[in-house]
Amino acid sequence: MALWGGRFTQAADQRFKQFNDSLRFDYRLAEQDIVGSVAWSKALVTVGVLTAEEQAQLEEALNVLLEDVRARPQQILESDAEDIHSWVEGKLIDKVGQLGKKLHTGRSRNDQVATDLKLWCKDTVSELLTANRQLQSALVETAQNNQDAVMPGYTHLQRAQPVTFAHWCLAYVEMLARDESRLQDALKRLDVSPLVCGALAGTAYEIDREQLAGWLG
Repeated sequence: MALWGGRFTQAADQRFKQFNDSLRFDYRLAEQDIVGSVAWSKALVTVGVLTAEEQAQLEEALNVLLEDVRARPQQILESDAEDIHSWVEGKLIDKVGQLGKKLHTGRSRNDQVATDLKLWCKDTVSELLTANRQLQSALVETAQNNQDAVMPGYTHLQRAQPVTFAHWCLAYVEMLARDESRLQDALKRLDVSPLVCGALAGTAYEIDREQLAGWLG
């Protein structure tokens, strides 16, 4: 059943479903959605929605699902789920039964989308920073090994001044250093958790947002 089909008397046209479903691109958020769900399960214990035993059961099932996703991510696209959130929830219910439905208590999909995207961007920026530094190191090494190589420097598509190949390489090292500062700034902006904002103005449960943000890393 579609997530938003409760008020309709008949199923939507299949073309509308294909247009509306987001799984074909938000499947990339699977790992982040699972990580966010583990953190949320811990928060639900603090407000009495879950017992410690229930939380442990959910966390174990989510961790198993996380390993499954890492081993075979293409399985997600074999599903007809509407989005990655419903896919994760469906898989969790398959593993732990009705207990899996309690996990969504007090949490909006708006929460999940915003949180998943920030976590994904943080992970991706970290990967970019690593790759950026590796490229800088390779350029520095190349420059050191080619200090005497001379090449034409261009301006306005014309040969203008003689330069060394080493200086040309190091110019890119400087550019990449500026890129790193931009990425570091992006990380700071991303490191703010939207979870517990709900669909608009929060949730009725008194969840400690700072503690929850800590669980999210």
